Amino acid sequence: MTMKPQQESSTDPFTREVITNALQSAAEEMFLNLGRTAKSSVIYETLDYACGITDPDANVVAQANGVPGFLGTLKFCVEAATEKFGADGFEPGDVVVTNDYRGGTHLNDVAMVAPVFTDGDLVGFTASKAHWTDIGGKSPGSWSTDATSIFQEGIQYPVVKLYDGGELNEDVRDIVVANTRMPEITSGDMQAQKSSMDVGADRVVDVYDRYGVDTVKQAVEEYFDAGERLVREEIRDLPNGTYEASDTLDNDGITDDPVHVEVTVTITDDAIALDYTGSDPETQGPINAPYAASVSDIRSFFQAITLPDAETNEGFFRPLDITIPEGTVLNATKPAAIGTDWEGSAMASDLPWKALAPHLPDRLSAGHFFSVCATIVGGHDERRDEDFLVVEPQPGGWGGSPGRDGADVLVCAGDGDTLEMPVEVMETRFPLLFDEFALDTPQESGHGEFRGGTGLVQGYQVYNESGGFITAEFGRSEFPPWGVEGGHEGDGNYIVVERTDGSTERRSNLSNYDLDNGDIARLVTSSGGGWGDPTDRDPESVRVDYLDDYITRETAQNVYGVILDENGTIDHDATAAERGEAQ
Repeated sequence: MTMKPQQESSTDPFTREVITNALQSAAEEMFLNLGRTAKSSVIYETLDYACGITDPDANVVAQANGVPGFLGTLKFCVEAATEKFGADGFEPGDVVVTNDYRGGTHLNDVAMVAPVFTDGDLVGFTASKAHWTDIGGKSPGSWSTDATSIFQEGIQYPVVKLYDGGELNEDVRDIVVANTRMPEITSGDMQAQKSSMDVGADRVVDVYDRYGVDTVKQAVEEYFDAGERLVREEIRDLPNGTYEASDTLDNDGITDDPVHVEVTVTITDDAIALDYTGSDPETQGPINAPYAASVSDIRSFFQAITLPDAETNEGFFRPLDITIPEGTVLNATKPAAIGTDWEGSAMASDLPWKALAPHLPDRLSAGHFFSVCATIVGGHDERRDEDFLVVEPQPGGWGGSPGRDGADVLVCAGDGDTLEMPVEVMETRFPLLFDEFALDTPQESGHGEFRGGTGLVQGYQVYNESGGFITAEFGRSEFPPWGVEGGHEGDGNYIVVERTDGSTERRSNLSNYDLDNGDIARLVTSSGGGWGDPTDRDPESVRVDYLDDYITRETAQNVYGVILDENGTIDHDATAAERGEAQ
């Protein structure tokens, strides 16, 4: 793979910078507009969406930081629209809606694509993808852990025009509304998404009107070339070679059979190739990821090892070659269920991360808690006499890395900028109480010279005479986050259902699981993996961990070889002897 020769620019660098920053600002304004006007909490509180701008050929020009697992799919969504309607099949005011495999994650994540025109010429597209709370299917909230076909997971929008020349296609709108359990919220989110794209289009047109079509097009092409050039320079600093990793997904939600996945990573002087040949076929249950979802997560990983702080564009990904055989768990085909697709797509990025972490310790950590740990809690709110659905991810622990402990309670890599809904909002809006919202300490896992961050414990308690239900998918339960260079594994994600009669049940996934009034669903997310031998940890850091309740005195001695009294004072002689360091 050879980089295109650098050509003499027809735009000065200052103008080029102003243009590309203005387009980036347009994408960010789209993002803010959607979050401010959406109807559902999963969008305006959790920020489960992403926005971007492409050129006419679907190359990403600018994107707003949102869900990384969505951002890389926007290109595929625009491609699907242009392939269906053709480059000349659009007019101002069109809006295309789609959620199928081609640009898909799971069906709840609905994409919109709108052409941008200036002086009658198509100059690009605005695109966004947002999680709609319910799109029909067999289960409230649509995605579930026990679906065996995409036809059970909700309505599919196969690249259709919601707006045609600025006019709402009322037939399509009626189909959308008729296939959701929450029509008011869905209609509001649909309009908010469309309006945010109008704002983005207006800003893009402003840029073209100010600088002219030829100048902006040239600036964008040079922006792509500069992104490619910068990334290839970074790749030259990476260690050439072939690296391999394999791992296991817990199960598919239907059977107890573990699912094998593997990758071969090849780094050359100016390119990186990832080959997932050998991974298991798509599964009966819904952990399968469409190709676009896997590619999106892979792109996030690729940027992490090259230019993590840069504004991305399509040129960044020219040196990246991806091979995922069709019909495997990371490249699902219709009618495979994809409702919990994040388990598959997360593995698409975690595998090369695992393969390269020992070789790129300055760029990659040990394994993190991995799963979105997505949760739906719902039922009929008797206070308001209306149905409710709470949809949100759960944060967990990230892996340690040389010189640094892992972060505590952050969302997983694929979720990016999403947020945990505030407890105060949840208790005000829904018939729920929280008896616990805390760090999962003291840690029993993730130990190392630099320990993994800790996970979260959160207790949802239903206070509703008719009860409620929970749907949840917590991957990396049986196969926990991995350590590096002698660091310990994490402890895995899981759910404990606590009944009012005192009985309990531990699970890794649940689908429409009944909760009676007063029952508690206690969600526990994993610590990250540790980096390095725990007995190499600075004793002072062990002492501080004990005082901060991250570990017990017994763990300090038995795992870290540090002897502490009840006040946290280090017995240095006993510690040296325990660690075999006595002279």
